Amino acid sequence: MQLRKIGFLINPIAGMGGSVGLKGTDGNLYYEALKRGAKPVAPRRALRFIKTLESEINPNELVIVAAPKVMGEDYLRQSKLTFKVINVNIGIPTSAKDTKECTSALLREGVEVIVFVGGDGTARDIYEVIDGSIPILGIPSGVKMYSGVFATTPEIAVKILKAFMEGRAEVIESEIADVDESVIEKGVLKVRIFGYVKTLQYRDLVPPTKDFTGGEEENKEEIAAFIVDELMDKDTLYILGPGSTVATIAKYMNLPKTLLGVDAVYRGKVIKLDLSERDLLDLLSKYGKVKIILTPIGKQGFILGRGNQQISPAVLRKVGLNNLIIISTRRKINELKYLRVDTGDPELDRSFPDYIKVITGFNEYTVVKILKGG
Repeated sequence: MQLRKIGFLINPIAGMGGSVGLKGTDGNLYYEALKRGAKPVAPRRALRFIKTLESEINPNELVIVAAPKVMGEDYLRQSKLTFKVINVNIGIPTSAKDTKECTSALLREGVEVIVFVGGDGTARDIYEVIDGSIPILGIPSGVKMYSGVFATTPEIAVKILKAFMEGRAEVIESEIADVDESVIEKGVLKVRIFGYVKTLQYRDLVPPTKDFTGGEEENKEEIAAFIVDELMDKDTLYILGPGSTVATIAKYMNLPKTLLGVDAVYRGKVIKLDLSERDLLDLLSKYGKVKIILTPIGKQGFILGRGNQQISPAVLRKVGLNNLIIISTRRKINELKYLRVDTGDPELDRSFPDYIKVITGFNEYTVVKILKGG
């Protein structure tokens, strides 16, 4: 097999806002995330990818061309993989300018594909430089990943990359998408397509772009009525995850709801809106009975690990997996082959049941298979 040249780039601050209730780390949000006590997410994901790459791929078959320092080099130095570092001066903290300059340098090195660790913002920055010249493959580390270029986990990214190296993966075109943050505060979830790039596809391991279509309001109201009128217990704290289906529950109760946030309700009243992981853990220490209501968002099927990182492994262990309530409209659940969980803790992911019951109407349930670890 010929030596393959793979580009590798990390956005080290991607995803830091998730656990502290922010919707990203773009611009000044990075400093707000630090102020709230956020910890880096991308480095852990990068190390998982590198560790799996070491065990799955013969190091004599590839050379990795990496971004410098915290954008790639630092983590590869902990491995036995063969790599070369591009000559780019990066800032601290890193910025979109650094990502774009590193991408340009990787292209000049003649890499066949760029594997990056980040979210939609990172994907957009790379897209603006490569102009569709080579495929990209994302390792999810952002808060909100709507683009169709992400593997579900770092380990799956290795499987896809290996298939690409062996000529078994397909190069397809997919969207670079991101949420329109200007209308979120108005309670509107609108996703904008910024363009199209080449990415890698192998056995449906790269989920499609999230689809945020409207409609289905009657079905959502039916679900809300069943949850509120039949299931809710007055002595239980309810954690409401993001998504329009869950938001309909709050609307049915005449309560406010952050569309992309995580909120808490107790005895028909809002306890707090837009909770961080720390907020959730604090609430769990005060309330004896707690349930979490979640819905898969769009076509990807994730119920945990995308857009709701505040509901962390620590939170899930305290609440208990048996206290999760999953809801979905009939149309959406019929379109999904399975649901996915990617909590960031592989051991916790494996503890989920193989199948889970999903509420799809008034006293109506569907049993759906769960893919663990994405």
